[in-house]
Amino acid sequence: MNDRNILVIGGGIGGLTAAIALRQKGHRVTVIEKDPDWSVYGVGIIQQSNVIRAMSELGLLDDYLSAGVPFDTIAIHMPDGTKVAEIPAPRLAENYPANVGIGRPALHRVLGDRTKASGAEIRLGVVADAIDDSGDKVRVIFSDGKTEEFDIVVGADGVYSDTRQKIMPDAEKPEFTGQSVWRYNFQRPDDLNALHVYNGPTGIGLVPISKELMYMYVTTPEPDKPVYETAGMAQTMREKLSAAPPQIQKLAAEITDDEGVVYRPLEQMMLYGAWHSGRVVLLGDAVHATTPHLGQGAGMAIEDSLVLADELSNHDTPEAAFQAYRARRFDRCKYIVEKSLAICHGQLGKGPPVDNAEATHEMFAIVSQPI
Repeated sequence: MNDRNILVIGGGIGGLTAAIALRQKGHRVTVIEKDPDWSVYGVGIIQQSNVIRAMSELGLLDDYLSAGVPFDTIAIHMPDGTKVAEIPAPRLAENYPANVGIGRPALHRVLGDRTKASGAEIRLGVVADAIDDSGDKVRVIFSDGKTEEFDIVVGADGVYSDTRQKIMPDAEKPEFTGQSVWRYNFQRPDDLNALHVYNGPTGIGLVPISKELMYMYVTTPEPDKPVYETAGMAQTMREKLSAAPPQIQKLAAEITDDEGVVYRPLEQMMLYGAWHSGRVVLLGDAVHATTPHLGQGAGMAIEDSLVLADELSNHDTPEAAFQAYRARRFDRCKYIVEKSLAICHGQLGKGPPVDNAEATHEMFAIVSQPI
């Protein structure tokens, strides 16, 4: 069925791609986002070959590529900075690059503009205070005082999903990994045309995101889950890099803007049971929040959106569609969550070290498969 009235909760990457995919299938879509400013958290993001393919299916590829920077290889470095491998990534969309680095604000603009152009309704500064699934419809009471009925509700509201808590109060909860990630933007050198990954207890990467910019990510042990004040964040990030390879320490000297440092404790979760309850279904981080070690968090949410829209068109009932959606997505998402966590634990000494080159090869083999 392709004429359902669908509410999407969450205006991030997963929610917006779900809205676009659902509108392509002919559904009526309303998106609500709790942030009245619709602001974007973070610096940049890596989008790999499976995301390029997904963006092609969404009809977004040219706008998307023009907002980022393409690259085809991943360079792997030892902890001392020596490059030991350069891995070509598979191209899954014909005549297009294998990977794209893109700033989160730029990606948000591309997705937001296309969601508006698709005819979806977007409401900002609104949350779902109550979700009442009667079996035939879902009655939603909104924070702005409105009450409406929908055929389906999609919870795309992130790792701390309020939708998940409402429909599955006993489901798995996010767990802190003992590691955090730091991000910072730099001027991009002309010769930085790949993702550069540095192995070691402190994981480091350099990612091109535009003609002018790249960003550095740094994963550090933070066993006590500390909270850092904004004042002094640049100095703290520099200190975290005091034992980094020489080329990274040289860059670290440029970390001077406290406001420019983006810090986040890393949490993960995986729903091993159902991904829906009645007419309410979850996607993205609300179901499978992963650490960033394989660069696939956003990719999994985008793929979820395509598969969910596809299965809703293939089945007459939400129940059948939701079961088919989970069946197609579960193994791949489980792999990404668990393998990323294994890399995290290896860096922390909680498990055996994971070879990044080998893990990258394995990941590409898996995500290259059809969704």
